[in-house]
Amino acid sequence: MSHDPYARNLHPPHRPQDASPPYAAHPYPWQPAPPPEPAGHHGDLRILRGAYRWQRRTATLTALGYFVVFLVLSASAPSFMTGTVTDGVPTGLLLALVQVPVTWLAIWLYERTARRHVDPLAARIRRHAELDAGRGAAR
Repeated sequence: MSHDPYARNLHPPHRPQDASPPYAAHPYPWQPAPPPEPAGHHGDLRILRGAYRWQRRTATLTALGYFVVFLVLSASAPSFMTGTVTDGVPTGLLLALVQVPVTWLAIWLYERTARRHVDPLAARIRRHAELDAGRGAAR
């Protein structure tokens, strides 16, 4: 019998008699892996992911929200967009130029929320991981 490294193994793996619960719950390689347990103390990683998600959404919705408002006004209110503000400057041009400060605002919000919420959580998780690694190495 020749050995073919590309042949699929259609037989389930041999289970030892004293199979541990993770192995017993996941005996076949084609089954999806069980979701990982939340790492860190009190689900700190879950909290960090939520804070980072909120941070991304806030900054993205600030920039894209203004741009969508600009596009909707351009398509649905052409008379408003072609109206002049002062000295012949069209409203549409002024609103288009305001996009740059709105983008800067989105960047500022992203940085501010990172400094206030996300970075302290990440630092706390890092400290806990270093302490846990130190305890594990001491054992």
